[in-house]
Amino acid sequence: MSTSATPTGRHERAAELIQALQLQPHPEGGHYREVFRSEREVMPGDGRAARSALTTIDFLLTQGQFSAWHRVLSDEVWHLLEGGPLRLWLMSPTGDRIEAVELTAATARRAPRHVVPAGWWQAAEPLGPYAYAGATVGPGFDFADFSFLRADAAGTKALRQLRAELVRLL
Repeated sequence: MSTSATPTGRHERAAELIQALQLQPHPEGGHYREVFRSEREVMPGDGRAARSALTTIDFLLTQGQFSAWHRVLSDEVWHLLEGGPLRLWLMSPTGDRIEAVELTAATARRAPRHVVPAGWWQAAEPLGPYAYAGATVGPGFDFADFSFLRADAAGTKALRQLRAELVRLL
């Protein structure tokens, strides 16, 4: 397997994955494909309508790409599958703190996954040539439960006050 960059700058392995896995451009940035949506439905306890119990996507970012700041109203588990490291930026729903988590290959002290709690703002960027990840959401993902931070004035203001340099990920 080659790990070189192509003349256009896209990592050769990332290009192979995009083609082999039939990944499409994602509204947040990068490429994705939904790979599972449970036929079972659950009723979230927060007043939302029934949702699939679980969904999961393949998601790929190449160097220079990012997953724009957004939130989902369900818990989301990121799993680094290949490449990386992958940095997840997290901002609390109240906008009072920002955390960074790096997903890397598994070690005795670190697992290649992280749970983003429901309602937390999140963004992601690869720290290497590419990061191929899975994102699993439960209750399952629905675009009705999704919003971009750039559309939330209070959240954008909090981001600017806490870490102005991260506005580049809007």
